[in-house]
Amino acid sequence: MEDKNDILKWLNRDISDEELADLKESKDFETLEKIAHYASQIETPKVAVDKAFSEFKLRTQKTAKKEKVIAFNFKELYKYAAAIVVLFTTSYFLFFNTETSFKTEFAQTKTFQLPDNSEVILNSNSKVTFDKKEWESDRNLTLHGEAFFKVQKGKKFTVNTNIGEVTVLGTKFNVKERANYFEVKTYEGLVSVAYKDTLVKLPKGTIFKVVNGKIDAVNTFDINENYWLQKESNFKSTALRFVLKEIENQFGYTIETKDVDVDILYSGGFTHTDVNIALQSVTIPLQLSYKIEERKIIIFNYDK
Repeated sequence: MEDKNDILKWLNRDISDEELADLKESKDFETLEKIAHYASQIETPKVAVDKAFSEFKLRTQKTAKKEKVIAFNFKELYKYAAAIVVLFTTSYFLFFNTETSFKTEFAQTKTFQLPDNSEVILNSNSKVTFDKKEWESDRNLTLHGEAFFKVQKGKKFTVNTNIGEVTVLGTKFNVKERANYFEVKTYEGLVSVAYKDTLVKLPKGTIFKVVNGKIDAVNTFDINENYWLQKESNFKSTALRFVLKEIENQFGYTIETKDVDVDILYSGGFTHTDVNIALQSVTIPLQLSYKIEERKIIIFNYDK
């Protein structure tokens, strides 16, 4: 096999015609070409370099047995080729991956601005993702959880969720998407909501809600009240299961129920500042009780 310096020159495209001709005479040149090919695949982060080197090592071992040829140190080549793969892969993510995300954990909220200076207030256990590079031409983002939006006027602004899609030009609105629950409230302007084959226009002070795949009738609400921004949650004729899920989101506890009808409707609210006061606000009106065991809350009937 040729000197490893010739191989490195070839990988760097810094080899003379004479040296290249000698290298091509090598029985292992085909394998080297495979290595260079795999190292150049910047669009595929998981490059199968190991397989190519395994084939090369096996061929080198067979050649050594038959012809008593001293093979160069393939580990050195592996090191250089791996460095090339890392370089190309890192460059790919630096220059082509422009996705931006903002995320909150349990019992956390976050306020941030989008590239057009639109403001987003993200509720607990929620996430917003968008393409920063394309934002000027395509104001499009994905929401998991709940967020309040103050959108600057301009091109169409779209919020995508797993359940429905919300579109505006410039306004203030709130979107909530949790498991089997979707809700949109318009605080200013006009909001367009698309759910499956249904398209609804929501003027200021109206709310659109989908629960367990069923559309609730469009209702009105008081635009002066935005409870979760004031560290409160408020519900009107809402199944207990969704209320308890919101307690989990706001306080980071796991809730377990024992012989409790989680579909019973609850109207009321709870504070985000004290878990005991929050639980009492929900359980007392429904004649339920609770106990806290470390990070788990157990909800049960009084007579249990």
